[in-house]
Amino acid sequence: MNEDQIKGKAKDIGGKVQQKIGEAVGSRQQQSEGLSNQAEGKVQEKKGDLKDIVKGNR
Repeated sequence: MNEDQIKGKAKDIGGKVQQKIGEAVGSRQQQSEGLSNQAEGKVQEKKGDLKDIVKGNR
């Protein structure tokens, strides 16, 4: 795993937590920020996947 994959996964997980907290407290803003962070994390993970492919690690 490279740095982008690790950071992306962490951001995705953090976003899921943020979304669930937003749901629990009834905050649409927290929910949407959590979803946004999940999307950003997934994009960063894919960027890391591409780096691995280019370097021939997969």
